Amino acid sequence: MLTVGGKRLKLTIWDTAGQERFRTLTSSYYRGAQGIILVYDVTRRETFTNLSEVWSKELELYSTNQECVKMLVGNKVDKDSERAVSREEGLSLAKELGCLLLECSAKTRENVEKCFEELALKIMEAPSLLEEGSAATKRNVLKQKQEPQSSQNGGCCS
Repeated sequence: MLTVGGKRLKLTIWDTAGQERFRTLTSSYYRGAQGIILVYDVTRRETFTNLSEVWSKELELYSTNQECVKMLVGNKVDKDSERAVSREEGLSLAKELGCLLLECSAKTRENVEKCFEELALKIMEAPSLLEEGSAATKRNVLKQKQEPQSSQNGGCCS
């Protein structure tokens, strides 16, 4: 539960922590999501690289909600002396992917709540995301699933 903008919200959060054993489930995690947070470790460049090479592509492939709010989060800012990814690089990737950007530290709790609050605020600003909650999203998923079938019957190639 989270109170944002004077409204009490219930967030349902799914976290794979990037673990390989959850890869078969991740497509269902994106389906119908109103907000998605992609996290990288500012002290480990490969986690940042994986965002642009793996996770952002999965998001694009599996996300069924065009209006979904996306956020890029750089974690471990408490280890500034070990930083391998600059804030400017984070901003650049966030802009490229159409995401918000925040940096935080799970260890010190700096900006952690702010990540969820900012995401919730942006979702609340998008009327289409709030329209009947997830019911509208489920209808969109069904519409999208039907479209490819009709184009296959038309003999078109993609």
